[in-house]
Amino acid sequence: MAKYGAFDILGPIMIGPSSSHTAGAARLAKIAAVIAGSNLVKVDFLLHGSFAKTYRGHGTDRALVAGILGMDPWDEKLKDSLEIAKQKGISIAFKEADLGDVHPNTVKFHMTKKSGRVISVVGSSIGGGSIVITEVDGQKVQFTGEYPTLIINHMDKPGMISKITTLMYEENINIAFMRVFRSQKGFKATMVFETDEPVTDGIIHKIDAIGDVNSIKAINPIAEGE
Repeated sequence: MAKYGAFDILGPIMIGPSSSHTAGAARLAKIAAVIAGSNLVKVDFLLHGSFAKTYRGHGTDRALVAGILGMDPWDEKLKDSLEIAKQKGISIAFKEADLGDVHPNTVKFHMTKKSGRVISVVGSSIGGGSIVITEVDGQKVQFTGEYPTLIINHMDKPGMISKITTLMYEENINIAFMRVFRSQKGFKATMVFETDEPVTDGIIHKIDAIGDVNSIKAINPIAEGE
């Protein structure tokens, strides 16, 4: 028999009619924005399945833009997010897309920075405000955003996992979940760590100093509002 907590029964604190289409959408977009970083000038939302069919009626469009702007699902300004994005000079577009064999509430973010660089993130809202990120810049990943999360893109070389996990042990960071993804042996790979403690900038700098690390993104979980 499945076990449920108060969060599963009561649902998340949020603005909007649907935990999947508003709370989950805002969470997805906020994490996508963290991955992309600052200075976004354009965001294309490729909407799959039920997201594509009902995004206006359920407020998914406003929730997604709110997340990109850094808002939480319970932010009162969520309902005005489209206008706020316009004021900030961020171009927004929603497009229906077939993203393949994925959850029906899935979105692919194409985020363009001021420099012209485009970052892509794919994630799904899986119910009750819960989410899962499944792809970053074409690399398959898997994390929920419920734990402090490190995404480390690195060269696929022997010893990389040992070096990074040893450093985290020395810094007293407990790893709750760890996954490694690669598309081809000897090229780029991605480690995803979900940890029990936040990873500080100092630790990130030490990981970067190991060498053969292309990029590091740290994502902190979104806490519920008061």
